[in-house]
Formats: sequence, structure tokens, C-alpha cells
Amino acid sequence: MAQIHVTELTFSYDGSADTVLDNVSFNIDTNWKLGLIGRNGKGKTTLLNLLLGRYEYRGDISTNTRFDYFPYQVSENDIEKTAFDLIEVWKPYVEGWQVLIQLNQMGMDPECLYRPFGTLSYGERTRVMLAVLFADKNDFLLIDEPTNHLDDEARRIVKEYLSLKKGFILVSHDRDLLDGVCDHVLVLNRTTVDVQTGNFSSWWENKEKMDAFNQAENEKHQKEIGKLKAAADRSSRWADKNEGTKIGFDPVKENDRSISTRSFIGAKTKKMQSRVKAYEKRIDREIGEKEGLLQDIERVSDLKIHPLIHHKEILVDAKDLSLGYPEKELFSGLTFQVKRGEKIVLTGENGCGKSSIIKAILDRVGYAPDTDLIVSGKLEIASGIVVSYVNQDTSFLSGSSRSFCEKRGLDVSLFFTVLRHLDFGREQFEKKMEDYSEGQKKKVLIAASLITPAHLYIWDEPLNYIDVFSRMQIEKLIKEYELSMLLVEHDSRFREAVATRVVNV
Repeated sequence: MAQIHVTELTFSYDGSADTVLDNVSFNIDTNWKLGLIGRNGKGKTTLLNLLLGRYEYRGDISTNTRFDYFPYQVSENDIEKTAFDLIEVWKPYVEGWQVLIQLNQMGMDPECLYRPFGTLSYGERTRVMLAVLFADKNDFLLIDEPTNHLDDEARRIVKEYLSLKKGFILVSHDRDLLDGVCDHVLVLNRTTVDVQTGNFSSWWENKEKMDAFNQAENEKHQKEIGKLKAAADRSSRWADKNEGTKIGFDPVKENDRSISTRSFIGAKTKKMQSRVKAYEKRIDREIGEKEGLLQDIERVSDLKIHPLIHHKEILVDAKDLSLGYPEKELFSGLTFQVKRGEKIVLTGENGCGKSSIIKAILDRVGYAPDTDLIVSGKLEIASGIVVSYVNQDTSFLSGSSRSFCEKRGLDVSLFFTVLRHLDFGREQFEKKMEDYSEGQKKKVLIAASLITPAHLYIWDEPLNYIDVFSRMQIEKLIKEYELSMLLVEHDSRFREAVATRVVNV
């Protein structure tokens, strides 16, 4: 057991005006199972890279701990090598038998170590890397998004495996994983850093209570400031008016006044001006106490969208549907419908054909067809349907966000407004989209989809890399609006929150 001390850590990338981490300080224990939480772009992966010593920074990171990082880099040449051969590249100081022990804990066939790495599924690659990562017990492990692209079963295996381990930092936006694995959380808030005992849900419950308290305190201070300002204004106006009567008077109207009255008025005015200054000091004190109360509140803002309403109730009708490719069949005999207002989530193992269902539907409505896909059975799409589609792939995003809007015919102002709701900083709009993080790129695609009026919204694994707060915001939006949706998504919390029906492929 050791300590990691981070003191006044400040970092920004070369050539960037943005400060990613600003004067960050915290202490953590290497015996913890620590969940690292924060908005996209807040510096979670950057912090892991700083711990690894990959960047220069200001401040201090003090520890005698040795770190290791997931995922390991896999080059094009590595794809042809076996996982057993790659152990020497990834972690040369461990032996094969140590890795086999870890694979056994995940119920994985050791045979996968001797197959070319490129032939392994996403789930198999993740589990092999985790087995190598945990093969040596002396490292403090930095685990970055281990469940992206994994199906439900693979996620369950990874969660159960990590729940038995300790001594790591886990970056994840999967609330189910964070709750099932972590005993501490490190939260990169908007302006501060929190380290707390517990998992994501216990931290979020505490945060909601604290946010509610701060909101109430803020309202109380605002009311008090309003009262003090009104009293100060009344006293100031009275003092100014009274001061003006010191010199000169009408002896007919003010026959009881003499020249000696001037000193009395002056003294009274001075007293009232002192009272005004006291009000102003109290106002400054109230404002000082109010400052910072709302700085870290995560406002899950409402978004406004305007879907189209199709005249037909059934938008997609599949009966005894079979899909496959010349070399293999994906599935057969699948029957389901997507009705107006329904949110249908497709589930199943990786490679079972969920994305192929989406491709077959898109082909019917005029998107670029997958010419190798073989479709048999019934697949009817309502005529005249308008589809808004979010792809898994973000690699095509480049250039400015304004040119992206122009190409797609999107309202630039509305597009920026939705991205601002999803916590995009204004400075991000001036960057090239290829420089965005993966989470920010996903938000671009989701924002573009949301502001596109459509009868049916088809999203293929939209939440990979999207931060927890934005996920909750998108959940709220989908539940509130009469959207018709067909989704592929492995986030179980999201699925439970939005799905009107789940179709297992």
C-alpha cells in the first residue's frame, strides 16, 4: 500500500489556449478501487498520461508507485502476432503462467493466447489485455474505458473480474460498472476535485443533496442581497435629498427653521450615509458567501427537439427476418416491429447482426447499401419515412463545425445551442473536429441527429465515450419526447431508462 500525492497540477497541450487541468491537488491510496469521473474534455485520460509521465506539467506528482495502462497499443504488425507473443511487448516482466491464472478467473479458454490477435473479438481482446495487466500485483493500474464496444455478457465478465481486484484507477462512463467495482471515486468537477468513499451512485446521491443545499443557500443569499440593496438605495436617496436642504430655505414655509438647523441636517445626513456604507459592506459579505455555491452543479438542461409524426403506426415491420453474408449467416427467423413513439433497443452478442439490421433498414430508405448483405424474410419500412442516423464511426469528422453544418443543411445556431447543452465549451467551436476527443465527436453526431426532424431516429452504439452526465441528459430527453427510436446500446442503465421494448437478436 502506497500513497500518490498530486499537488497544484496544471497542464495544457502545446499550441492550445485551453488549460486541461488547473491547479489540481488530491491524495489517493494505491489499495483503492478508484473510479475517475468527469465530463468529456475535463482531462481524465490526460491525468492518466500525466501519471505515466508521458507529458511535461507544472506542479508535483509524488509517488514511488509503478504504473501500467489499459488498453495496450496494438500496431498493424501486432495484429498478426499471437497474444502470447505480445505479452513480451506489453509487460515483459511477467510470465505466461501468470497471465493464464488471470484468464482462468475470467473463465476464458487459454487457447485464445495462441491465436492471431486480430482474430479475437473485442471482448476477447479486452479480457486478454486485462489478464496481462493484472498478471503482476506490484503495479498500480490505470484502466481507460474497458467496456467500450463490448456486449452485455462481456461487460458482465469484466465487471465481475474487476470487482475481485484492487489497486487501480478506472475511467468509465458505465454507471453499472462503476457501481459494481469501485470503493472510491475521484471526480473532476467543473472547477474543483472531489475524492470520496463509495461508488458512483453514492457520490451522485450526496452530490444531489449538496447541490440542492447550495441552490437553497444561493436563493437565500439572493433574497438578502435584494433586501439590502433596496434598503441601501432608500437610505442613499434620503441622504442625497436631505443633504440638498442644508443650504437655503424659505422663511415663509419653514418659519420654524434657523441657520443653526444646517448642522443638525448635516449630522443626520452623515449618519444615514454611514448606514448606506454598512449596507454595502453587508452586501459584499453576502455576495462573498454566495460565490462558489453553484460552481460545480451539473445542470442536466432540457433540450428541445421537434420530431416528425408519421401517419402510419408501424414504421418498421420485420417477420421471419434472416440476415447474412456470403461466407456466413448472422441469424434467422427474427420478428419485431417498431411502432410510432416506441424506443426499441436491440441486444445480443457482438457480431450477432444488430448493426446489420440497421444497415438493412437504411438500405430500404435510400442510404448507401451494403451490397454483400443478404436479406430474406419480410422487412417493410413505412413509405416516405425520414430517418436520422447516428453511426458508430466518427473518423470522417474533420474541418470546422460550421462547415459540417453547411454540408448537412443544419441550423448552425441551433446546432451550437444543443452542443452547449451537452457541455461543449464555446472555445471548442473554433477547433477542427479532428482534434475533438472521441466523446466530443459522438456529441457532434448526436446533436446533428437531434436537430434533424425525422420520423425515426436510428442510433448505433451512440454512447461510447459519452460522459455520465450527458448520458443522463439524453435519457431525460428521450423519455420526455414522443421519439420513435431504434437503438443498439449496451449501457444497461440507459437501456432500462429509455427502452419501451428490448429485442434480443
